[in-house]
Amino acid sequence: MRILMLLLMLCTSLNSYGHNEQRIIALAPHIVENLYAIGAGEHIVATVEHADYPQAAQDIPRIGGYYGIQIEKVLALQPTLVVVWQSGNKAKDIEALKRLGVPLLVSQVEGPLDIAKEIRAIGELTGHAIEAEQVAAQFEQRYQRLKEQYQSASQQRKKVFYQLWPKPMMTVNNNTLIGKAIELCGGDNVFADSRADYPQISVENVLLSAPDVIVMADEKGADNSAINWQQWTTIPAVKHNHINSINADLLHRYSLRLLDGIEQLCTVVNNSEQQAHSRQRDAVH
Repeated sequence: MRILMLLLMLCTSLNSYGHNEQRIIALAPHIVENLYAIGAGEHIVATVEHADYPQAAQDIPRIGGYYGIQIEKVLALQPTLVVVWQSGNKAKDIEALKRLGVPLLVSQVEGPLDIAKEIRAIGELTGHAIEAEQVAAQFEQRYQRLKEQYQSASQQRKKVFYQLWPKPMMTVNNNTLIGKAIELCGGDNVFADSRADYPQISVENVLLSAPDVIVMADEKGADNSAINWQQWTTIPAVKHNHINSINADLLHRYSLRLLDGIEQLCTVVNNSEQQAHSRQRDAVH
């Protein structure tokens, strides 16, 4: 994880305000989620489109989205901390904020455990270090349990195709968080070695890869019915009816809910419907 901090400006800003007077701008949905998770959500004064979790986040004013950030609004809000997303915010916007002396924390997650590290960093900067440590430790423990559960299982590995987007059809390689999640679940990503992290592919590419499992991201705005996989009966996943969808917010956001997404993915990859039903019965009792 590469976290860049403009330390001098950041420390000056934080020392000028008590923790109760902090004004945080969170420029990605996962950053908003993580701030709320450690009890710092009440300090968020602005965010971006699609930051919709938890419910309280929907009332936060918006100052941009994937298309860019309104820099003048950032300055007008006089934030004590702006958390930007290295991979999700426009580079020119991040550079502009640096030039203007805005106190920044740059979020960049490369693997699941980086989420815990980032939560600790945010906790330190917002006066919620104790809460952040508890949340991060629980995340790490749950991640380790999932890893042990699925890595130690003596099962036949299944070839997995993850449909990130239907048109144009896109998937993931194993440099991505989703690719790493497929690995953790004991699956073999059929596009693991693609040169691009998020390659654009064709139906023919999928046919040649012959996946045992197809997982479609249930993403807002994506029409997964645009591709009727049922017509391609030579694909093992189609033949055995192993086509599933997962809430994209769980797997695509670098937040605590990632583990909910990984658990669902592992159940799908390992065809563990009976195990899932058993967990539901245990939860009821």
